[in-house]
Amino acid sequence: MDGKLIDRIRGARRIAALTGAGISTASGIPDYRGPEGVWTRTPGAANAFTRKNFLADAAVRRQFWRTYAGHAAWRAEPNAAHRALAGLDGAGVAVRVLTQNVDGLHQRAGLAARKVLELHGTMRTTRCTGCPARFPTPEVLSRVENGDDDPACPHCGGILQLDVVLFGQMLDGEVLGHARNIEAASGLFVAIGSSLQVEPAASLCTVAVRAGVTLVVVNREPTPYDEDAAFVLREDIETVVPELCAAMAG
Repeated sequence: MDGKLIDRIRGARRIAALTGAGISTASGIPDYRGPEGVWTRTPGAANAFTRKNFLADAAVRRQFWRTYAGHAAWRAEPNAAHRALAGLDGAGVAVRVLTQNVDGLHQRAGLAARKVLELHGTMRTTRCTGCPARFPTPEVLSRVENGDDDPACPHCGGILQLDVVLFGQMLDGEVLGHARNIEAASGLFVAIGSSLQVEPAASLCTVAVRAGVTLVVVNREPTPYDEDAAFVLREDIETVVPELCAAMAG
């Protein structure tokens, strides 16, 4: 690893990490825009993740629920990168994770839920679009597997949706504002495994740089924010993130 990078991050006491799909690929969850990504292999699959299409078309909803009924995230375990971030927090460094992922692996690795900001929601719960009801997603998927392929809310008959932000939906303003505050107060901002193509989450990099925070990008493919970064690492995430965390804890 670059000696200048190690010197810059050694002994950092406050860090924020923006994590994307690339941090979970080693756990068996495919990313979206990489060479073997979900959108790369089947571009039409994105239609099921568009809010307008999801609400308007029962066939789209059926495709969506089939996708999540067999999703790899239900079987996935945290990998070395997730564990390294949790371990860094355990070593006394103030760690906050801002994640675009909905898989919950940061929490399962041992990072306290209050230290993980799920920018795009979570697949672990499902909500009704017509009333305040929420349900554990496995309960809804059990209905899907038993033949109810477009499950409706048992309380009001409304359309059910995973607690995730679909294309065409706005991020929660309070969550986004909290993310910006976390970044501006950190000494180091590391973007890990994100294509940095989805806004407004990706623009958090700009927030960090303007606040004078050191930006490090860790991603196997180029991103739109590489030129703003103090350091860009194309190395294997499961290898380099533990190395970064060890340097920060040193």
